[in-house]
Amino acid sequence: MNQSHKIAGKVAIIYIIIGVLWIFVSDYFSMTQAKSDVETYAMFQHSKGWAFICITGIFLYFLIRYWTEKMLRSQQEFNLKDEQYQSLFKHNPDCVIELNLEGNVVSINPEAEKLLGQQSDNLTGKNCNHLIKWNDEEKTTAYFEHSLQGEAVKFETTFQNMRDEKRIIRVTFLPIIVQGEMLGVYAIVRDITEVRREEELMVLSEKLSVIGHLAAAVAHEIRNPLTSLKGFVQLMDMTKEVDPLHTDIMLKEIDRINIISSELLILGKKQDIAFRRIDLADSVQQVFTLMKAETNLNNIEMVLKVKTAEPIHIMADPIELKQLIINILKNSIEAIADNGEIDISLQIINGEAVVSISDNGSGMAPERLERIGEPFYSTKEKGTGIGLAICRKIVHRLDGELHFESMVNEGTTVTIRIPLATGQE
Repeated sequence: MNQSHKIAGKVAIIYIIIGVLWIFVSDYFSMTQAKSDVETYAMFQHSKGWAFICITGIFLYFLIRYWTEKMLRSQQEFNLKDEQYQSLFKHNPDCVIELNLEGNVVSINPEAEKLLGQQSDNLTGKNCNHLIKWNDEEKTTAYFEHSLQGEAVKFETTFQNMRDEKRIIRVTFLPIIVQGEMLGVYAIVRDITEVRREEELMVLSEKLSVIGHLAAAVAHEIRNPLTSLKGFVQLMDMTKEVDPLHTDIMLKEIDRINIISSELLILGKKQDIAFRRIDLADSVQQVFTLMKAETNLNNIEMVLKVKTAEPIHIMADPIELKQLIINILKNSIEAIADNGEIDISLQIINGEAVVSISDNGSGMAPERLERIGEPFYSTKEKGTGIGLAICRKIVHRLDGELHFESMVNEGTTVTIRIPLATGQE
């Protein structure tokens, strides 16, 4: 029943109630006057119909006027809300696409026109899957159908617009429910292509910063085996003899140089992130070898302990994992004034690989510890806070946890928990 039917019904009921009351009251008055004053009775009987018309007319006038003004106010409020909605719809910096239950476009805002590369007239009434070249159409369709159950859905995907530009987008499907009835879905789309590129540049910048930071220490570490190699070569040149013991030492020194230089090159190389089954102990050992150069240069003792005999297999990107460990170790080194200690331990606890990195550096106050890992927040004078923000992001991609414990002037312990790999992938 719509609003007009409700108002008409109320008017009819009120009219009937007034009529019934008038009949009872007028009949009672008539009977009273008939016994005492016949002339007054006759006059009342002659005029009571006109009186009823006047009274009900005045009452209904004010009643209908009240309801009409109320409806006008409601209509004005509705128009105001509609204008606000239209303003939000048209001027929204995100793309807004209204879809019906079949996934056909009902309306789109100007920002969506820019992203899709077409005018709304060419899109209205057409199916969204036919208009957009989704890179994962099945996943998008599944999310759309899930939103039709009355729940908001958020996800990220990629697509190609009408200009064949590949864009990375964050999509939110919001169900449109009016008076308990599902009418369609709002697709709120945000283009995050540039954001992702900036994040990649930020990660690369931090990676290059780490490499530059290590360069001096690595150069110092490589100089030592080069000196040994030079000495043995000069000895062989003088004696014209080759001692197997000397060649064995030379080969080990060459291997050490190769490990350090190759790790440095791999860190600087831009690669696509691809998770694969790796042994965490091997990756940490490689980072330990690489960072040993810098700890030696800073008179810091670094110890690695693997507290399990079984392999620690996880699903991760080897380069990202090494960057994670290096960033944390670099922070520990910078927190130690001199003659410090860094302990690295690996173990398996409750089906998770656990890496703990402890130092006896300056530590952090509780208020700083609460904000650690926030982008652009750093406890160091010239720090940017990007390094630990990247660490958190890497651990998040691994479905792991990153935990900090610290006390001022006593040191810091960073614990990384990563789920163990399952199967034989």
